Amino acid sequence: MLPKIKTILYATGLGAGAPYVFRYALSLAQKYDAKIRIVHGREPLSSSAQNMADLYMFKDTAEDLFEKASKEAEEKILENLETLCTKELSNDPQGRQRVENIVVAKLSAKQAILEEAEKYNADIIVMGSHRHSALADAMLGTTTMKVLHSSTIPVFVVRIPDGYHEETA
Repeated sequence: MLPKIKTILYATGLGAGAPYVFRYALSLAQKYDAKIRIVHGREPLSSSAQNMADLYMFKDTAEDLFEKASKEAEEKILENLETLCTKELSNDPQGRQRVENIVVAKLSAKQAILEEAEKYNADIIVMGSHRHSALADAMLGTTTMKVLHSSTIPVFVVRIPDGYHEETA
């Protein structure tokens, strides 16, 4: 029995390869008449950074400043994702209807991707990968590797060509 792909989770960090990877998610959505959900994970402020701010500012001032900056960052990310959708979906007759939801989660990228995939019962995760040094992969790992090893659903990894760069906005 062939798998039924109805919900595609497109995970992006909005890097230079985002449009390239999105085109693969869009191609799958067109082929299977599926919906795309977009997720972007955004790490919350680390406790050490928060403690440093608290040392040099009044706590209320620091909280207000970080809340304002966080809201502005989220709005900018959403704006960039909307621009990506508008640009890439302009030649698709169903266009923007294919993208069901855009989520900017205040979680690590891995956690955001896995939680959104489960929450929306995604059939497949589409995400990009680019070359890192072996040392960087061994020391830090990549979000793609972490998701591949933790996901319970298929992950479609799009290799971003070396040197590829295309603006998302």
